[in-house]
Amino acid sequence: MKLLGISGSLRAQSYNTMLLAEAARVFAPESYALANINLPLFSEDIAEKPESVLKLHADIVAADAVIIATPEYNKNLSGVLKNALDWVSMVRPAAWEGKPVAIMSASSGVTGGVRAQYSLRHCMTTFNPRILQAPEVMIGNAAEAFDSMGQLENARSVKLLTKQMEALKAEAGNHMSPE
Repeated sequence: MKLLGISGSLRAQSYNTMLLAEAARVFAPESYALANINLPLFSEDIAEKPESVLKLHADIVAADAVIIATPEYNKNLSGVLKNALDWVSMVRPAAWEGKPVAIMSASSGVTGGVRAQYSLRHCMTTFNPRILQAPEVMIGNAAEAFDSMGQLENARSVKLLTKQMEALKAEAGNHMSPE
């Protein structure tokens, strides 16, 4: 199974990128890739889609399941993540249609990015992916949540992440056609 991770943060030591790595470790796919969403700002005046956008679109299409981790900036998803969603929406065929997706977040605040997750869910509605509704994974006080190796330390958080990845694996398995 191919798993794609999309981090809504470009920061080198991003808690959301760490959370994706943990999710991938728990999921244990045949292959895992972290998408690059460091894209130019979306503009319909750009006639040719940038190669980086076409690559992101192809990565989503090729994945059996996608995990997205979003930070919460000013009570919303990050601008770079919204920009990536806008770009991908302009490439055909539709990349997200029916795609199994799990959303998670890590935030410095105590709520763990709950508002960003709901904002992301709202933005993705039009693309018609199969977003898992539960369990929700929201890591609050993210600076204290990971050990020096980038692994989650809180047993409850690990349990929720494990349940979410099991649910995503089952959903992706249901989505795959028999060969």
